[in-house]
Amino acid sequence: MTETARGGPQVVILTGVSGSGKSTALRALEDAGFYCVDNLPIVFLEKLLELSGHTAGEVSRIALVVDAREGRFLVEAPRVIQELRQQGADVEVIFLDASDESLVRRYSETRRRHPLAGEGGTVPDGIATERLALADLKAIADEVIDTTTLNVHELKRLVGRRFVAGEGAKLGVTVVSFGYRFGIPTHADLVLDVRFLPNPFFIPELKPFPGTDPRVASFVLGQADAKAFLDRVAELCGFLLPRYRTEGKSYLTIAIGCTGGKHRSVAIAGALSERLEAGGQPVRLWHRDVEKE
Repeated sequence: MTETARGGPQVVILTGVSGSGKSTALRALEDAGFYCVDNLPIVFLEKLLELSGHTAGEVSRIALVVDAREGRFLVEAPRVIQELRQQGADVEVIFLDASDESLVRRYSETRRRHPLAGEGGTVPDGIATERLALADLKAIADEVIDTTTLNVHELKRLVGRRFVAGEGAKLGVTVVSFGYRFGIPTHADLVLDVRFLPNPFFIPELKPFPGTDPRVASFVLGQADAKAFLDRVAELCGFLLPRYRTEGKSYLTIAIGCTGGKHRSVAIAGALSERLEAGGQPVRLWHRDVEKE
């Protein structure tokens, strides 16, 4: 491996099944300042890293899509990636996936033909063929992101936080509130359930307002159990965060859930974020379901 490759750029390889959101994820990385390449033959990756060394640092982060369109080069992808890693290159593989049902629905909505369906084949046929072709890449992925329940905007925010949060710091922390009714965030590292707290939903004068409203926040955070919960979670974070940093983890997502994601989880997530920031830990706060009915 050349000196340029060893000291080269950060490389993110996006892969996964067709219809899982790779194009959306690539656009999010481009917005974050990555040099993006769609469908580069994987065998050219080492050459691309070498060339990046002649850009005076202008190309310091590269993102590329590697998927079934690689054709005969696809079988080489795991070997090339492993060799580059062994030689010291900073290569991270993110595999985007989704349920078969959601993929079929997405293809039906766009009226597109699956690229691996073959002549006269169906979308489910194409999905099955593609999953088999990508199995080896999925096996070496650093992270698998399930986009089944994510819309385009949620996926872009997720990818942005994943690769931009904590820039200039060793650990980026995102606190996300959510409703169990809409599913647990698939990218969460820690999931905390606050459904044990009294629910403002059943108080007529509070029900219409979200947990960001001072009246709702005051009700939720005024509970003795809420205060005790926040004390214990803050103590847990004080124990975990420096140890995650020591182990080289670059991001952490803490998900806090209640039934609908509008009242309790929103108030608790906001209060936890304030506590962490008061302790010197930058936090990005996201209320995923607060506007959903």
